[in-house]
Amino acid sequence: MNDPKLREKFGAGKMSDDMHSYDIFPKVFIENEPARVTIKPLGWHAAFQQGHTYTVYVQPRNDRDYDTISNTRETLITTLQLTPDEDGCIRFDFTFTGEQPWYIIFDELIGKKQPKVRLSVYSLHADMKGRYPFRGDLHLHSNRSDGREDPAIVAANFRKGGYDFLAITDHHRYYGSLEAIEAYKDVKIDLNLCPGEECHLPDNRVHIVNFGGLWSVASQVESCQNNIDFGTDPSVRSFTGETRPIMTDDAFRAEVMKLADELDIPEGVDRYTYAACIWEFRKIREADGLAIFCHPYWIQGSSLNVPEKLTDALFDSGEFDAFELLGGETYLEQNEYQVFKYEQARARGLDFPVVGSSDGHSTINNPGWNVGATMVFAPENERKSLIESIKDKYTVCIDNISREPRLAGDFRFVQFGRFLLEYYFPLHDELCFEEGRLMKDYRCGDEKAAELLNILHGRVEALQKKYFAY
Repeated sequence: MNDPKLREKFGAGKMSDDMHSYDIFPKVFIENEPARVTIKPLGWHAAFQQGHTYTVYVQPRNDRDYDTISNTRETLITTLQLTPDEDGCIRFDFTFTGEQPWYIIFDELIGKKQPKVRLSVYSLHADMKGRYPFRGDLHLHSNRSDGREDPAIVAANFRKGGYDFLAITDHHRYYGSLEAIEAYKDVKIDLNLCPGEECHLPDNRVHIVNFGGLWSVASQVESCQNNIDFGTDPSVRSFTGETRPIMTDDAFRAEVMKLADELDIPEGVDRYTYAACIWEFRKIREADGLAIFCHPYWIQGSSLNVPEKLTDALFDSGEFDAFELLGGETYLEQNEYQVFKYEQARARGLDFPVVGSSDGHSTINNPGWNVGATMVFAPENERKSLIESIKDKYTVCIDNISREPRLAGDFRFVQFGRFLLEYYFPLHDELCFEEGRLMKDYRCGDEKAAELLNILHGRVEALQKKYFAY
């Protein structure tokens, strides 16, 4: 994260020139609800002239009237005559309609050589009222498994990159996520650290993530590496102290085969593997977590991680809570296959939640440190609220492999997510970068960092209240 080009690409992104010169708030409205909009100059170079009346156009992006002449203002555009208030801001009342971006346009020269100004806001359907965007990673690793940095440093670096929530999901191990949570328990931070693990139960090669589960599912089996490395005390395999009894590997296999006899398994699908996946999905839900089916199109060696027939069977089962649509590798092939597989599934009537994750193993000088992410639209940045919102399909996935982020998922959230990446998250990410830097200082023993973190606490929530009109 020391390279400014990486910061621009993966966090604290580049702001448009207009955003540097003008602050417009709120930015997000609910359709058909009257609202007041404020435009504030950011510096004397952008100041409005007192007493001057400005012609301002309010234009919907997605609506257009084809009956008007193409070289004139369409009739759907509202023309306003506005004069600055005493504090130098321009304000107006407006009721936005539909779910779409809107442009607020000044055609004339403003202040010191400010050219045509085009600011942007967004209106949403009523079901989004009270939902805010939280960007997170549900699948990543620390040096507790095969990652490079310790869990607390991973968390700090992701916060520097603009993340609101994450879970360390180490292979075979739950403790890494608890270690990250423990590291910051005595300081106020706005990053929501959730428990988690990548399960890997005996003889099951399919990768399944337990995001937010209140106890470890993998450590219910004796040979789990979490039990070997850290012991079986509830403090190292549970977020709440509640656990499940530990069984032998043979007892687990017998339980899986018994489940296989109860399931309707398609012909040509490995019975044990299919049943083991179903067992894991169900146990993760029992732990109040989100069961994620991960990267079936990861090319492991010279073949796919998950056979095509097994992927189809798991899709049809309806047993997992979310599909990892994006993330895991820096090549496009994996994500591209998963996106089109998902679209084919939707075309034949399936509609399951999707998430994006990095499956990251290093945050230091790594261009692909966050190749995938999830934007969750939730009432609050809290474990249960995030899980419920994901299950209700209020997500959009972000692919950061290419120079410009690509979004995937429900089209309405792709549009809104694109707006947020351009007009909201650059402001959000600046706050996160400062907090993440202090988190790392705190982790490394800087006594003043705790005091500064406590001062900064709550800034992202205040930003949300400013820019979201609900």
